[in-house]
Amino acid sequence: MKAKTAINIVFLIIVVFLASGTCVLGQPQKVKVEGGWIRGTTENGLTIFRGIPFAAPPVGDLRWRAPQPVVKWDSVRLATRFAHSPMQGGNPAAGKSEDCLYLNVWTPAKSTNEHLPVLVWIYGGGFSAGSTAEPWYDGEQLAKKGVVFVSIAYRVGPLGFLAHPELSAENSGHVSGNYGLLDQIAGLKWIQSNIAAFGGDPDKVTIFGESAGGISVSMLCASPLAKGLFRGAISQSGGSFGPTRPELYPGENMKTLKQAENEGQEYVRKAGASSIAELRKMDAEKLPMGWGIGSAWPIIDGYVLPDDQYKLYQAAKYNDVPVLIGYNSDEGLSFLPGRTPNEFTEAVKLRYGKFAESLLNAYPLEENTIPKSARDLTRDAAFGWHNWTWARLQSETGKSKVYYYYFDQHPDYPKSSPDFGHGSPHAQDVSYVFQHIDPKNAQTTKSDLEISAAMGTYWINFTKYGDPNGEGVPPWPAFNNNTPVVMYFAQTPHIGPVPGEKSLRVLDNYFKWRFTPEGKAWVNSK
Repeated sequence: MKAKTAINIVFLIIVVFLASGTCVLGQPQKVKVEGGWIRGTTENGLTIFRGIPFAAPPVGDLRWRAPQPVVKWDSVRLATRFAHSPMQGGNPAAGKSEDCLYLNVWTPAKSTNEHLPVLVWIYGGGFSAGSTAEPWYDGEQLAKKGVVFVSIAYRVGPLGFLAHPELSAENSGHVSGNYGLLDQIAGLKWIQSNIAAFGGDPDKVTIFGESAGGISVSMLCASPLAKGLFRGAISQSGGSFGPTRPELYPGENMKTLKQAENEGQEYVRKAGASSIAELRKMDAEKLPMGWGIGSAWPIIDGYVLPDDQYKLYQAAKYNDVPVLIGYNSDEGLSFLPGRTPNEFTEAVKLRYGKFAESLLNAYPLEENTIPKSARDLTRDAAFGWHNWTWARLQSETGKSKVYYYYFDQHPDYPKSSPDFGHGSPHAQDVSYVFQHIDPKNAQTTKSDLEISAAMGTYWINFTKYGDPNGEGVPPWPAFNNNTPVVMYFAQTPHIGPVPGEKSLRVLDNYFKWRFTPEGKAWVNSK
């Protein structure tokens, strides 16, 4: 009798859940999404779904087209393994394939009615490489802090960003390129329609990324096509406020549609084809791939990106959401032009023309070495100026708050070390944010753990509330042009001034000039 009563109670509970539209998570089970049913796994207290299609495979005639609706399936689809990474040079995690438009979900929710905030990761890789399957992008630790974590894949390299007159002609808007950004937007739209099934709240989505992922975040903030798809944005070593330029440099790596179309025509010839139709028939494995090959960067197409981001922000034409933005102290280590002081000087003269002398004074070299003071020119040109400009313009023209940081967590290297004088290089911050600092590693310090814990808390607070502040971490004031304060992650989290502001103002003179008719004519004449 007792057993029968227990069965009836269980039956009533199931009926109540079904009637309320609530589904119990926390066990390997079916979830209904656009396309059909999927089944994930349970790992360490989370329910995880890997390799969920969010668009049709961009193959065959869909190569170099905007992402199309997902192809439906009949049986329950296992979502237990990462899908292939996008086609690229090299060998990314999980292998590579042109069929690559998949995303992954880590959820701590036990039911679909928890309405948890959603944190969406966009990987870096210079828009030429990248994968959601890399172990350092594992979202377990962040999801355990009370958010639904999602990582989105997107096309990279020529398959993600090739522009060409034939591609523009077949498009109703007469544009081409930026397919990788359109993939990201399609992924965000999928999240709006489906994340509730994983216990997430589509009205509480925050996007974040590093390097090309951080630049993507910046561009999504500027794109009218992404309006309403997120309520907050975090950009690590990102920003894209530089002007277009035929010859690309870090921080000046945008092209116009026409420039990109011309480059696309050259790519088709180098690939041994005479038309886009012919190129579409080629095996993706045989297409030229690799760093700097073909169109491998977003462009200002007048559609996804209507104009220079600098101009859009001046005119308050952007998605005005709270942002948390910053960069690392020694990004120049990864993007240094030249190996000797002489080579560095010549590279500066070539890029900056009449501004070279003032910049070399503001970012001085030493006689026989390229010290951090000089490397900071590369850092600021690629990241520092963009974040500083983003913060200033949004503070001036927007309503949403800006939280600005500077990551400078590293040992005090002795003079005998080859790393003497080095700061924090590009991408070092990722493992701190993802909570992957190993306390058992002999090189891990108490300060490393403190910085990682603080960054994780700030990032999650921002995702939950649109504000990084909360219990257990030092106060982080919002940046504005009257009080331009920055959070320093350097041994301890603490507030400080804009790093290198005096030098940044010298660099700002160059960038302002580049937006003038004279500055545009100068780069186009070279």
